[in-house]
Amino acid sequence: MSKQDIPLQLDEHTAAHVAELFRAFSDTSRVRILYALTIRELNVGALAQAVVISESAVSHHLRGLRQMGLVMARREGKVVYYRIEDEHIISLFGQGINHVRHG
Repeated sequence: MSKQDIPLQLDEHTAAHVAELFRAFSDTSRVRILYALTIRELNVGALAQAVVISESAVSHHLRGLRQMGLVMARREGKVVYYRIEDEHIISLFGQGINHVRHG
């Protein structure tokens, strides 16, 4: 598919979802949480240590990221582990980091 084959207009529904996705990347704490989760599955305590914010703040951000469908949860006994399951999100996030690091 060439650029000429891509429609010039984006429907409102798709535009809203893309805006929501990029809004998830608009907060430095969420970016650091997402980065840690691109490396491995972590629980709230480990994420709080990794990104140096409170467990309460991590939980707050994870709630929003789960609602957006960016982060998945898995319970193991009393502990909940979080991960990014969608390879598109991992790729998009990695591309963003590479763009910033290498211009």
